[in-house]
Amino acid sequence: MNVVVVGTGFGGRVVAGAYRDADCAVEVVSPRDAEAVSRAVAAGADLVSVHSPPFLHHTHVMAALDRGCAVLCDKPFGRDAAEARSMRDRAREDKALNFLNFEFRRFPARLKARSLVRDDAIGTPQHVSWLFVGNGLRPQLHRWLFDRELAGGWIGAWGSHCIDTLRWLLDSEVATCSAVLRTDTGSRPDAQGVEHRSTAEDAFSAWFTMENGCTASVDTAYSAPVALPQTVHVLGSDGAIEIHNDSTVLLRRPREAPETFLFSLGAGDPHLPGLGPWLAEVAKAVGSGVQLSPSFDDGLAVANVMEQMRARSNK
Repeated sequence: MNVVVVGTGFGGRVVAGAYRDADCAVEVVSPRDAEAVSRAVAAGADLVSVHSPPFLHHTHVMAALDRGCAVLCDKPFGRDAAEARSMRDRAREDKALNFLNFEFRRFPARLKARSLVRDDAIGTPQHVSWLFVGNGLRPQLHRWLFDRELAGGWIGAWGSHCIDTLRWLLDSEVATCSAVLRTDTGSRPDAQGVEHRSTAEDAFSAWFTMENGCTASVDTAYSAPVALPQTVHVLGSDGAIEIHNDSTVLLRRPREAPETFLFSLGAGDPHLPGLGPWLAEVAKAVGSGVQLSPSFDDGLAVANVMEQMRARSNK
């Protein structure tokens, strides 16, 4: 299996190694070098894995589809819902295998929580409460992630994963949503020390109503002075599920002792517990010609929700 990874940051640092662990031959190319991307894609890639900045996703996905390649694209899926729909529609027309890198679906703790929900362990899900506060963006220099015009912002960087997890966990699409956006770090220096105003959010609070009636509230910030434990509470008609830091799941039911399920995340990059299994599945699916989810359909569904969040936000 020949894989071209477009992206020398996360793509070259983490994704390429995960493909190699799945016995794939991998070439990593810079997303800023259009000629290198074209040469690599034209050289007979079985799969093009796009991990460029989102403002380049459309260019790289379409280039791969032009060559008849299967494509995996990272999130957020393009700059906006229009680009997401364009890529999804083109993949459908070409009948090309397509995958979205919502790798957190493969985290063992989230798989367990979904299994409990589907087995009616807590009855009918009624509300999800999600808190995620970190400091990972606080020391970073100015780049596209902090520029709204370049599809930057915490909604795309992390909110896309959150929205997809809600859809997947609850087996339901988002019906309505709204948000309050914040930019806790208002300006940052670039690599040359020049200060730039941050035009993209690094924190938000959001509220969702799912089509099945379940509601969700999300409070997140990633330029905070300290990190707090990530907690997800799924409240149901007959009990509750708690997920702590993607390593512990607790099942609570009336008049019963809590059941605790522990999961090891291992060492290395924090994405790998989900990314490794997901990319191994993708490689196998490309070899056998099988379409898997999450796909471009999921990327478009999430892009539509993010657009609705921004339209109904305080900014």
